[in-house]
Amino acid sequence: MRITFELESADIEHFQGAFDRARRLACDADEVDIVDAAKQALDSLCIATIPGYVRKRLVHVQRLILMLEDDDWNLRGPERIDALAALAYFGDPDDLIPDHIEVIGLIDDAIMLELLARRMRHVLGAYRKFCSVRSAMPATADAMDARTARARLLAVHRTTLMEELASRRERVDAHVDP
Repeated sequence: MRITFELESADIEHFQGAFDRARRLACDADEVDIVDAAKQALDSLCIATIPGYVRKRLVHVQRLILMLEDDDWNLRGPERIDALAALAYFGDPDDLIPDHIEVIGLIDDAIMLELLARRMRHVLGAYRKFCSVRSAMPATADAMDARTARARLLAVHRTTLMEELASRRERVDAHVDP
C-alpha cells in the first residue's frame, strides 16, 4: 500500500522551526557528542521493525556521519552546521514525535531527513564527487612523497568543490535577499 501526503507551507515552517532548534543545539554542543548520539540512535533501531519509508531515509544519517568524520573532506561553514543539526535532530528521542511511539515515532525523523537531504543535495553531491575522485586515485606506497602528492591533489579537488558550494550559496543568498 502506498500512502502519500503533501506538506503545506505551514507544515514546512513547523519543521523549519524544529530544525532551527536543532541548529542552535548543534552550535552549543560538542560535535563528537552529536555524532555519537546519532550513531547510538542508529544502533538502537531494530531495522526489521522500522517502516520502509523510514528505513530508506536512514541512509542520509549514515552519509552525514561519514561526511562529517571524513578528515580529507573537512566540511566547514553553514553546511557543516546543517549536517550537525540534522544529526542532532535525529539523535534526539524526544523530537516532534517521540521516537519510542511504535510505527509513527520516526515519521518526523524521516520527513526531516528527506527535507535536509533535498536542502543539502549540492553538498552531498559534491562529497560524492570528492569520494569518487579519491577512490579513483592510485593507492600510494609508503613513500612520503607519494602520500603528500595524493593529499595535495585531494586538497585541490576539495577546494574546487568547496568554492563551487560557496558560490552557489552566495547566489542563493543574493536571490533571497532583496
